[in-house]
Amino acid sequence: MTGQGPRDQAPGRADDMLAVAFEEQRARLTSVAVRMLGSRADAEDAVQEAWLRLARQREGAIGNLQAWLTTVVSRVCIDMLRSRRVHPEEPYDDLPEIEVAEADAEAPEEGAVLADSVGLALLVVLDTLTPAERLAFVLHDMFAVPFAEVGQILGKSTDAAKMLASRARRKVRGTPGPADDPRRQRAVVDAFLAAARAGDFDALLRVLAPDVTWRSYSARGLTVRRGAPEVATRVQRGVRAAVTTRPALINGTPGVIVQDRRGKVLGVMSCTIADGRITEVLSVNDPARLAELGLPALQPLRES
Repeated sequence: MTGQGPRDQAPGRADDMLAVAFEEQRARLTSVAVRMLGSRADAEDAVQEAWLRLARQREGAIGNLQAWLTTVVSRVCIDMLRSRRVHPEEPYDDLPEIEVAEADAEAPEEGAVLADSVGLALLVVLDTLTPAERLAFVLHDMFAVPFAEVGQILGKSTDAAKMLASRARRKVRGTPGPADDPRRQRAVVDAFLAAARAGDFDALLRVLAPDVTWRSYSARGLTVRRGAPEVATRVQRGVRAAVTTRPALINGTPGVIVQDRRGKVLGVMSCTIADGRITEVLSVNDPARLAELGLPALQPLRES
């Protein structure tokens, strides 16, 4: 379904005008859906569903096409968010876009953010909101949709929509941002790696935020671990692996490339840091996804 739409269909009478009108709205609708779902593939599916519903409407039945399409896409996104199961490991197609650069290179400008300028950190924060809070915040604060329309989409009153957006806004603003000094960020990551190599549980707890979240993308699916004790325990289990790490910038944030001693890339990991502690970890060790990143071949490391 992804990527299909009016542009893929044969021309026909009024359908041509409808398709043109829809294409004029596509970029905006996709931006809304990306911010709602955090996944371009899911966003394109939501927009495609909106086109399918639009194509079934009678000619002249829709007065305000932009408002109608925004409503449809928003409700589709709400349904998709609500249907996502809370499961420690599940199949995924929503791996965020990732830009990997050498640690001593300049941070990429456009590559340091996700598609449509959605920062990885913001998506992580939005992921903590309820579907209704997320929709109210995204539509009103990011796309200036009036609260009356937001309320109609949610099936709630205007005041209820305002309360949802206000609650979401407090959560977003209450989330500490990353430290400004890249050297301090790198020092935190280095301390984490040193504690991991030593298997020092207490040192890991000191460098991890109490509510840290680790999202790991493997060939089996997405695994999410929350809380410093759980993350530290998982890190300790991997201590015996014969791997080495190289500093890197992942979406402009400090991270590492993990490789075996022959130089084969086994994974990448990025860290979000606030107040001297790691608050978010994103790791990818799925061979297929790593291949999509197009990482350069690394030279084998010499034994010390």
